[in-house]
Amino acid sequence: MAHQVSVFAENKPGRIEKIARILAQEGVNIRAITISSANGFGVVKILADQPQKAFELLREHGLPAYLQEVIAVVLEDVPGGLHRVARILAENDINIEDAYGFVVEKGKTAVLVIQVENEPHAQSVLERNGFVLLSDEEIYRL
Repeated sequence: MAHQVSVFAENKPGRIEKIARILAQEGVNIRAITISSANGFGVVKILADQPQKAFELLREHGLPAYLQEVIAVVLEDVPGGLHRVARILAENDINIEDAYGFVVEKGKTAVLVIQVENEPHAQSVLERNGFVLLSDEEIYRL
């Protein structure tokens, strides 16, 4: 199982800088980040090399941070790589509630980070269909 840190923040200048500064000063490396906003507020989702430490640091600095379990799926970085995962999940009636990805090696490997309602079931389905799922430690060694 992998983990991401989600931070709820007002959408205004300096919020991302503050998050990045806090983590950088304590030697936490951000591997992936996604930001979404609506009506003046946003959610910053971070995959960090030390997710527990990132979570604790952000909370210590007064930021509303949450540590969440996610599924990190290894994909081929080719056309159709995402479709293969999405098809398997859809065929098994598993809804992707949130997702983002990053390329590890162009043309070879990517990682899709997903949140679903029933993670153990989704993990089982993906593994039965030959997908490799990454733990926190494996993500950060990529």
